[in-house]
Amino acid sequence: MPTKSELVARQKAPLNNRSDIEPKAVKEISGALNTLLADVFALYLKTKNFHWHMSGPHFRDYHLLLDDHGDQIFAMTDDIAERVRKIGGTTIRSIGHIARLQRVEDNDADYVTPADMLSELHEDEKALVLSLRACHTLCDDAEDVATASLIENWIDQTQRRAWFLFEATRTNRE
Repeated sequence: MPTKSELVARQKAPLNNRSDIEPKAVKEISGALNTLLADVFALYLKTKNFHWHMSGPHFRDYHLLLDDHGDQIFAMTDDIAERVRKIGGTTIRSIGHIARLQRVEDNDADYVTPADMLSELHEDEKALVLSLRACHTLCDDAEDVATASLIENWIDQTQRRAWFLFEATRTNRE
């Protein structure tokens, strides 16, 4: 049984690393996940922007599709940020921080055709898959199987969204 002074010393002892992942790997994975998180937030806002501004003969179908996609994308944000914290990193703190990290380009145009909206989102989803794969490689190298497992699910979800967007934009049998 520890003495009272030993318990007090333990309470004051700094926590050097929250996980079994090497500190260098924590820094690299956290950086990659934060950039990924910024991209996911940017893609979420772009998807909602296009959802809100959809028009045309397929309005209802596209509006509902993008609403569903927005929900899926937003659901990733908390899991990404919490994973960064679980391994001992810190995560993004503001809209400005997101803007500095994001690679997904905003679209502030007054009008975008429905076909262009869907095509642009399709390209963004494909780029997100590549970013997810790169992050997965970092996790594999660090033996961070928990983060890699989450990323595998996000890759599948992202590929599904990309597939739906691709099929919605097809005009002929390719």
